[in-house]
Amino acid sequence: MGDMTVKTLEGRTAAPTTEPSASPTSTEPGRTGFSARLRGVRVPRRPRIWFEVLLIAVSYWVYSLVRNAVPEQKTQALKNADWIWSVEHHLGIAVEQSVNHAVNSVTWLIVGMNYYYATLHFIVTIGVLVWLFRSHPGRYAASRLVLFATTGVALVGYYFVPLAPPRLMNGGGFIDTVLVHHTWGSMASGDLKNMSNQYAAMPSMHIGWSTWCGLTIFALASAPWAKILGLLYPTATLVVIVSTANHFWLDAVGGLLCLTFGFLVSRAWYGALPHHLPRLVPTRRRPAPPPRNNPRG
Repeated sequence: MGDMTVKTLEGRTAAPTTEPSASPTSTEPGRTGFSARLRGVRVPRRPRIWFEVLLIAVSYWVYSLVRNAVPEQKTQALKNADWIWSVEHHLGIAVEQSVNHAVNSVTWLIVGMNYYYATLHFIVTIGVLVWLFRSHPGRYAASRLVLFATTGVALVGYYFVPLAPPRLMNGGGFIDTVLVHHTWGSMASGDLKNMSNQYAAMPSMHIGWSTWCGLTIFALASAPWAKILGLLYPTATLVVIVSTANHFWLDAVGGLLCLTFGFLVSRAWYGALPHHLPRLVPTRRRPAPPPRNNPRG
């Protein structure tokens, strides 16, 4: 049993045999190499500020370019708005017009909402990205992927479901609050309306982005007041988009569906939701140097 050789029938000895390795490295080196590279790409890395600024700038430029290049399809967009409005009446949630008229009667409130709609959509989203970059670098890439996937799938909705906002409906009785109060900044009304696709209301990225911000803050912030503000932000945004007659309730539902898709994409790529990943980027340990031979034995 202790012999390392095997006697053959002819009495000769054969070299000891070994079992083939079960490791896929020896049988499928190409596949193993690809898997290793794929795992390496999926591991969160420390974000580089110059790359992130460039990536976000280029991504938003492409998003705006594609969104505004979609044919406006005014006739179909108005038909879709009438259909959405009738569905909401059937569901008993068609109160957007009442909210729009009630809030418009309070000048200081509606003017504040107009500026809220025009500015916080970008300011808060960029602020949350900067906060993640500085305080949660290990979760930054996964959270950013949620936002990018959400925005990307929204472009599909803009292309296939052109939708007029309530303020542009024929005979809808809605008030375009930017035109009435001459407030600045909205790309959807006034002097800047020709720079933006007026019939891309479904889904609402004001809701998609604000809910991403709110959930991110709620999941990762340590201060209770910050968590509360995180939940209030998308709630306030919903009130604003309806009060200013820029969206229907169901546009907000479309934004939430896009956000759900974004979280699923990030979960599939990184293997966990962003808030379940380590806060800091794991450091890569360098392999220990081989021991030096002692010439003196």
